[in-house]
Amino acid sequence: MTTEPFTLLGTAFHTPQRGRLEVLKDHLFSVDGQGCIAEILAPGHLEYQARQNAARQSGTLVELADGQFLLPGLIDLHIHAPQWPQMGKALDVPLEVWLQKYTFPLEARYADVDYAREVYADLVDNLLANGTTTALYFATVHVDASLVLAETCLEKGQRALVGKVVMDDPEQCPPFYRDADAASAVSDTRRFIEAVKALDPRDRPLVQPAITPRFIPSCTDAALQGLGELATEFGCHVQTHCSESDWAKQFVETRFGRTDAASLDGFGLLTRHTILAHSNFIDEQDMDLIEERGAGVAHCPLSNFYFANAAFPLRAALDRHMHVGLGTDISGGYSPSLFDGCRHALSASRTLQSGVHAGLPPEQRGAPGEPITHQEAFWLATAGGAEALDLPTGNFRVGYEFDALLIDTSARASNIHIGMADDTLEEIFQKIVLNAARANIATVWVSGRRVVSQ
Repeated sequence: MTTEPFTLLGTAFHTPQRGRLEVLKDHLFSVDGQGCIAEILAPGHLEYQARQNAARQSGTLVELADGQFLLPGLIDLHIHAPQWPQMGKALDVPLEVWLQKYTFPLEARYADVDYAREVYADLVDNLLANGTTTALYFATVHVDASLVLAETCLEKGQRALVGKVVMDDPEQCPPFYRDADAASAVSDTRRFIEAVKALDPRDRPLVQPAITPRFIPSCTDAALQGLGELATEFGCHVQTHCSESDWAKQFVETRFGRTDAASLDGFGLLTRHTILAHSNFIDEQDMDLIEERGAGVAHCPLSNFYFANAAFPLRAALDRHMHVGLGTDISGGYSPSLFDGCRHALSASRTLQSGVHAGLPPEQRGAPGEPITHQEAFWLATAGGAEALDLPTGNFRVGYEFDALLIDTSARASNIHIGMADDTLEEIFQKIVLNAARANIATVWVSGRRVVSQ
């Protein structure tokens, strides 16, 4: 898939390292026909004016207006695509009730491929409009419907990793929605992996497969073992839930006598390309193991408020230099916006560190450590997610994919107000992180292709 080369002139913000904001003021970004950043020139560079003039004369110059800024595309590490229709519904019950009463019956409907096609088209359109340029998706147990999701992402131009969900344990999964047995779950996963690879066989595929045991409680040992063997054979990504709730944690420890992370590792499912959703109850040994394997965590602060009854130890994970990014966890999280994800991550971190029990003295209320900053929250939503997935995107660097958002602070009914208080560029970035909404996202590029333009 090729794109028309172009050059963009404007001011960009990115966080190439955790906690470090870099402002690229009035830079030129040259994007090649493969959708990669070919050149970044600062004002004062010997070729700056010549490149700008040449692009303007050829009609390939995109010039940002006053109040417009460039950001890296947002990366969502945990989405349940089939749950899009129930987003914002039934968040008043425990996780195990939410799954059995609401979620499994909804996901079972995706045996109907036409229904899948309708829902997934709407989902991908909405996520792109919210600035999500890369998404890691759980689909359903259905191979054909899961392929529809992969095809939809490819057609609409969203970078995606898609997994056919495995859940074969008849003691935990309803008879109307599960894999028939471990052998078929593994063979169907193999078929799905091969089909997705055939959809996008390029060296730099936009859409990739992900091995997806829903979580240990839904899978038999035989299924987990078979999926671990597939992970070794294909080297593709793995995604699952890990230590999400008290119930899930206790279930795994009762079954195996060890933690969720250690159990996954025993089946060969904890790799450099594994993303563990939630991980609220991981301990220091789990963190050591996850870090050693190079796996990543999808931090889902909003859904954690509803289903975890605990906050993920984000500061501790970041201080260990673990791979961590953000997930919306649609529909356990009710917002499709990763800007909201940044804000919820800031709230969760501050709540964990400061504590909430007003009856205790301040020094006894919270956990040790400092809350995260808005720069760190944005890093989680961009470069942190890209590093966890081992993808060359998430910041502006020569050779990286040009996945980007044009933020228009002067959009109609914008919550971002600049120029009224002598804002510095750093302060404008903070306002964008804390106030940006869908209305501010004027253009979205994925691999140099314009996929949203208001």
